[in-house]
Amino acid sequence: MGNSSKDDSASDGDTSSGDTPPSKSSLYSEGEKVLAYHGPRLYEAKVQKAELRKKEWRYFVHYLGWNKNWDEWVGVDRLMKHTEENVVKQQALDKKQGVDKNVKSGRSAQTKPKSSTDAKVEKEDLKNNVSKGKKRKSESGVEKDNVSLEKLVKIQIPSTLRKQLVDDWEFVTQQDKLVKLPRSPTVDDILTKYLEYRAKKDGMMTDSIGEILKGIRCYFDKALPVMLLYKKERKQYHEAVVDNVSPSTVYGAEHLLRLFVKLPELLAFVNIEEETLTRLQQKVLDFLKFLQKNQSTFFLSAYDGSKVSEGKGKGKDD
Repeated sequence: MGNSSKDDSASDGDTSSGDTPPSKSSLYSEGEKVLAYHGPRLYEAKVQKAELRKKEWRYFVHYLGWNKNWDEWVGVDRLMKHTEENVVKQQALDKKQGVDKNVKSGRSAQTKPKSSTDAKVEKEDLKNNVSKGKKRKSESGVEKDNVSLEKLVKIQIPSTLRKQLVDDWEFVTQQDKLVKLPRSPTVDDILTKYLEYRAKKDGMMTDSIGEILKGIRCYFDKALPVMLLYKKERKQYHEAVVDNVSPSTVYGAEHLLRLFVKLPELLAFVNIEEETLTRLQQKVLDFLKFLQKNQSTFFLSAYDGSKVSEGKGKGKDD
């Protein structure tokens, strides 16, 4: 137990201290398999880091079988020892919650933290480019303690746009190419074009569509620097977005599409009635179909070969 194992995400979190305190004074040690509360349920997890912060132990955990986007810092109150007795407690909780095919405990029985399907999904999910921003958020105390993994709104991204996301990832992280800024059309332009398209189709301008588009613009502007950029794009962002300029007037479809991969997580924090959420989901799908229909116009087929100076040689961009 006292043996500290270096896990694959040891370099992932931006932490205030590089040294791991001795595990003997901690309830859990690095590499230990545990049960962790996430919302009302218990999930199998692995402790990847243990740190003493403000006289309290904090643990960086990976939920076994889940995408690394869910990795987070938790307090001791969220963890339990992985014992037979506690596993029975986990099963009882699952039964109480009426777990169906989405059950976490069924998937977590696998010894590998990630199946080949998970790996494929991970690639299509922007190669987890949210991880850095998300961890910073967690460390500042904003944690998704009450967000159930099953509560997420499901947004089905059309297959041609999923391929676009994979190409996007390869251009930036593998070929060291960037989207040349400012883009045309911009995110603002695309949202306006969609509003015009809906008005023509419906024969009227609906307030609800306008409100949703304002919301998408707002989410995009806030989320871009925090969770939508790859490491190699940060320098470009600081050069392009200056003097209170909105990112939606500089960036285009490539970065906007990344938002829809992360939108379910963002909406999980918002208190929305189920009926409203369903309507929102339908409108988002309609917007994605609009992006797909105009894919050749809105998206670049190749990125700029400018030299990427930041993040080179680091090896990890996901």
